[in-house]
Amino acid sequence: MAERLDQAAINQWSDRFLQHVEQLEVVDVGHDINHVIRVVKSALQFAEAEQANMWVVLPAAWLHDCVPVAKDSPLRSKASKLSAEKAIELLTEWRYPEGYLADIAHAITAHSYSANVPCETLEAKVVQDADRMDALGAIGVARTFVVGAGFGNPLTFHEDPFCYHRKPDDRLAIVDHFYTKLLKLKDTFHTRAAKQEANKRHQFMIEFLQQLEAEILQ
Repeated sequence: MAERLDQAAINQWSDRFLQHVEQLEVVDVGHDINHVIRVVKSALQFAEAEQANMWVVLPAAWLHDCVPVAKDSPLRSKASKLSAEKAIELLTEWRYPEGYLADIAHAITAHSYSANVPCETLEAKVVQDADRMDALGAIGVARTFVVGAGFGNPLTFHEDPFCYHRKPDDRLAIVDHFYTKLLKLKDTFHTRAAKQEANKRHQFMIEFLQQLEAEILQ
């Protein structure tokens, strides 16, 4: 195994990863280069707090979406596995320390909500937490509306817009996505630092929906 990944090495490898990621095709505006940068930032913060292995967390965070797959693609549930395979191919080409590759592949595969792969390492938990954090709070609200609008979905469904008496379906309306997924995320976080931030962002979304409902139904 290589020695501890210091800040100089983090910066050097990050430059390499960024050069690759910023050239990828954007097939989903919610998963552009800005999403990746935010995930990396959160992952490094959580890794530092939890003393996770940066040699695993750093490349896994940067390359977790390195095979772009649209949200409505039939391959969506396999996207993280495809990205894990591509990441290992790239890291091997770049002569990244071989001893970390298996854990990196697992962290990338397990980050996905739709893949439903259990996290078996601390590093996988950190990367999953960082990715899910970007679905919460103000940025989560913004991403939801941008992606939903891209699908041509209306803001709310005309019958029971806030899903009190019907099963939410985010193919019908943007707001339904909060009830099908986003409001369920808070209890799926692993690390202490992520749980604290997730609670704050979850509360923001609750308050946002309450205000939205008040304005729509007043």
